[in-house]
Amino acid sequence: MSECTVVVFGDQPPVRLDRLAGRARVVVCDEESLPGALPSADVLLVWNFTSDAVRDAWPGEGPRPRWVHTASAGVDRLLSPELTASDTVLTNARGVFEQPIAEYVAGLVIAMAKDFQGSWELQRQRRWRHRETMRLAGSRAVVVGAGPIGRAIGSTLEALGVVVDLVGRTARDGVRGGDELPGLLPGADWVVCAAPLTESTRGMFDRTAFARMKSTARFINVGRGPLVIEKDLSAALVSRQIAGAALDVFENEPLAADDPLWDVPGLFVSPHMSGDTVGWRDHLAEQFQDNFDRWAAAEPLLNVVDKRLGYVPVD
Repeated sequence: MSECTVVVFGDQPPVRLDRLAGRARVVVCDEESLPGALPSADVLLVWNFTSDAVRDAWPGEGPRPRWVHTASAGVDRLLSPELTASDTVLTNARGVFEQPIAEYVAGLVIAMAKDFQGSWELQRQRRWRHRETMRLAGSRAVVVGAGPIGRAIGSTLEALGVVVDLVGRTARDGVRGGDELPGLLPGADWVVCAAPLTESTRGMFDRTAFARMKSTARFINVGRGPLVIEKDLSAALVSRQIAGAALDVFENEPLAADDPLWDVPGLFVSPHMSGDTVGWRDHLAEQFQDNFDRWAAAEPLLNVVDKRLGYVPVD
């Protein structure tokens, strides 16, 4: 095929796109220049996946990219009615973040069960105080989100002896349906949210959900910030309705220095980093270039998102 135009949206270009040399004209743009670049793009690579600029700038009529790839698992920051209705193919970074996120969740679960935070604080105070901690084997986890990330979390926790209930939109082999979630929450020691953000999942963890959990339960969100009503989680922690929580994603990112979430007792805050391991940018660039090879050869693309659902359907 003749040389095409690949627009890369991001303040900085990806680490390497050397395999596109001589095959594509690569144009790097920011939020200001994106609207003018989109009509001439054959392909759009969304490297800055924390911005709403693509959704805001997507052309309703006229020329537009035939393929959009986002260097993220979630696509909620991209989808507009115009993009959803268009014939543009949307792909995501499925396959890059699953195991790192699962390891991150497992680390949080172990740290909470073994009270590492308490040990570090006592060490800082030079106090020797023996304590008993929780045994993981035999505890129960409810993992909400039955896609590749949720499945990786589930299998990693099972390797630690945790009994896992995986919850998806609909019931199928090895997966509970979303309508079963209220009945599963009261028995869970760990509730892990790894669901995609859609209109049906927005705000799914609210005061009603936290009220169903037992007082010794811990909650972890590595999905999307708006899946959780943050003020309801804060209230549940302050009142000791649940024992602890960890958030890696937030309604507004970055979290402002004066945000009250920083000071909520029992809440562990991390800056949207659960999937980011050493070399992750290289992996993302390689994944895009592998898919570009398929696109240039008119072969089916990998990780095609169902734009109506908002995620890649599980095989």
